[in-house]
Amino acid sequence: MKDQLLIEEALLAREQSYCPYSNFAVGAALLTGSGKIYHGCNIENASYSVANCAERTAIFKAVSEGEKEFIAIAVVGGQKDAPPVDYTYPCGVCRQVMSEFGNPEEFRILVAKSVSEYKTYVLKDLLPESFSLL
Repeated sequence: MKDQLLIEEALLAREQSYCPYSNFAVGAALLTGSGKIYHGCNIENASYSVANCAERTAIFKAVSEGEKEFIAIAVVGGQKDAPPVDYTYPCGVCRQVMSEFGNPEEFRILVAKSVSEYKTYVLKDLLPESFSLL
């Protein structure tokens, strides 16, 4: 799958964001080993600590449906009802969740402003020396 298509899917997922407190909408699209794409958006809550990031939403949806082999994830974010103007990187918690299922040398993370403006990393670049019991 082309990176641009995964970014397009993340932009679509962003439209479902529930962010009445921050007004910062994030979308993620996760490509699994089976070729399926799982969408995720950030979901906020009045009790801020129970909010969920777009990346974890996509990963948890995939795992709950039996997927555990991940190839790449695209992440886009910015002020709600406006196109992204900067790169939105996964938080530390999301990076740690990614390390549970993604190969640090191969799992790709795309952060994008648009389908034509994006950066690509592998997990080990964004989470060196991750914690693992496996």
